[in-house]
Amino acid sequence: MSEGPKRYDPVNTGQQSGQLSVGLLGSLSVHLDGAPVAASAPKQRQVLALLALNAGRIVTVPTLIEELWGDRPPRSHATTLQTYVLQLRNALAAADADRPGVRQILSTRHSGYLLEADACTTDVSVFENRVRAGRAASEAGDHRRASEELRQALQLWRGPALVDVRKGSVLEIEAVSLEESRLGALERRIESDLALGRHADLLGELTRVVARNAMHENLCAYLMIALYRAGRVGRSLEAFRRLRSVLNHELGVEPCPRLQNLQAAILSGDPALDVWSVSWSPEEFAAHRLARAS
Repeated sequence: MSEGPKRYDPVNTGQQSGQLSVGLLGSLSVHLDGAPVAASAPKQRQVLALLALNAGRIVTVPTLIEELWGDRPPRSHATTLQTYVLQLRNALAAADADRPGVRQILSTRHSGYLLEADACTTDVSVFENRVRAGRAASEAGDHRRASEELRQALQLWRGPALVDVRKGSVLEIEAVSLEESRLGALERRIESDLALGRHADLLGELTRVVARNAMHENLCAYLMIALYRAGRVGRSLEAFRRLRSVLNHELGVEPCPRLQNLQAAILSGDPALDVWSVSWSPEEFAAHRLARAS
């Protein structure tokens, strides 16, 4: 008899037997050796998500209580929390009834609970490893490898972080932090692609990303330079005007000096724009401009 299809596991990349894989970059996905682990109760999923985000580190009881109930825990909060942990252990055992000790993947410590790091892999950890590799490649000037590492990191995302998990104050901060990391990886990948001369291919993506992040100066700068290099000077300057209008209206401030310097360079058709980097300070841009003019 043939085996039925298994559910998609976003972090099952051939790890050793007995591994728990947890997907957090989108909907919560939990598998033990490829078999789905049932975790359907909202607070049970909160506990699991918080433990998975801190795999290999103890999550203290007070932190779990804050996440689940804020500053108004029920009188029975200690017993209720123990029940959620027991339910998670039962779900692990049900997913792999033939493996003894599977419950100990989620261990009890003196001050809280811990998912054992050597038995748990998350898409967050894979994402962070690839982002580090991409950053190192970028800093070494290997833009092709940087672009590929960061592209693979971003492909792990299946939607907003923890999109189907109820979030208390702790998980809300974690989700915002993950989204900031995602945006940072996207910025660095776009900069690597610009360095590789892929400006024309980036225009559609950048237009969408800037529309969703209307006050993000770096992303606007990438769009401006991509449009300029694609021969669309008017649209490049219009992107600057839109950013300036939003910043003036929402915050009462002007774009940063880097962006103003970039606008002036576009207006003058400065040759240094062919190698311009968003990370340059105004002084660095001026130095590159002088070097190319000499």
